[in-house]
Amino acid sequence: MDSVNLEVLKSSARWLAQGHRALLVTVVKTWGSSPRPEGAMLAVRDDGAVVGSVSGGCIEDDLIDRLRQRGIEQTKPEAVKYGITAEEAHRFDLPCGGTIQLVLEPLTKASGIAELYEAVEAGRLVARTLDMETGVAHIDSAQATDGVDFNDKRLLTIHGPRYRMLVIGAGQLSRYLCNIAVGLDYQVTVCDPREEYTDEWNVPGTKVVRTMPDDTVLDMKLDERCAVIALTHDPKLDDLALMEALKTPAFYVGALGSRRNNAARRERLKEFDLTETELARLHGPVGIYIGSRTPPEIAVSILAEVTAVKNGVIMPPSLQVGAAKTAHGMVSSFVDSELACFA
Repeated sequence: MDSVNLEVLKSSARWLAQGHRALLVTVVKTWGSSPRPEGAMLAVRDDGAVVGSVSGGCIEDDLIDRLRQRGIEQTKPEAVKYGITAEEAHRFDLPCGGTIQLVLEPLTKASGIAELYEAVEAGRLVARTLDMETGVAHIDSAQATDGVDFNDKRLLTIHGPRYRMLVIGAGQLSRYLCNIAVGLDYQVTVCDPREEYTDEWNVPGTKVVRTMPDDTVLDMKLDERCAVIALTHDPKLDDLALMEALKTPAFYVGALGSRRNNAARRERLKEFDLTETELARLHGPVGIYIGSRTPPEIAVSILAEVTAVKNGVIMPPSLQVGAAKTAHGMVSSFVDSELACFA
């Protein structure tokens, strides 16, 4: 769960405890382009105070205006759509062709928001099922692969800990990568037993551990909401992390290095009793091909690939570093040979 939605739950629970009424707004379906994904949430207090986001701002303004004029009149959840017509899309600043469906839920004790917030804060991954007819909600354990499901009679949403990222190595590239990862709302842990690197680490919002990488992977109990990126260039550290991480359900495991180093790494990892299926999960050379050369550019390249994998986007070979560099090298060789004919 991203920090914005967590703040929505926290504020909603607090407002109810203080005696306020509140409306919880959840994005349940989108068509075409949409500024916020399914599952995004907004809470509006009875006096117009707001936390969270479901659009670029215009839908929020409309909801706040409606609430201030009429108060929270509804007694049970209802579904509404914005952006069905071109006029609405323009009015609410939705991208061309975009339509968004929201569930507006007046919160009560039966909503179980305080219990939901406590479960998320405790690190549990839970599913909340809302009965659209009664407004009663209950929570159960969930799988990381579950998502938002809405069928007019019930709304199922998944809530849980933020996505986690384990970065092996506290070097210069890691600094740039971790700064961006924090901005992407990952809970970032940096592992490096080398004191000369960790003593100077000062990236806000990250946690540094000095344990050995394999022990760190085991201690973190990685799940489907985790990514592991090895950046030290030192096989004694990177391989230790990879040999354990590839056995976990982590959605992304990658390592920095050239095509030749990546091939050598795969051969070494075979000695650690990894299966071909597990080895096939390794992303390397890590990142997408954008011609990156500097540490900040390489960090962008890596996190672009992590984001694509997280969102279920299949990268074409032309964007995969290894294939793209091979193709680029073949083109360069062809051009050189053609130019040689005219020399």
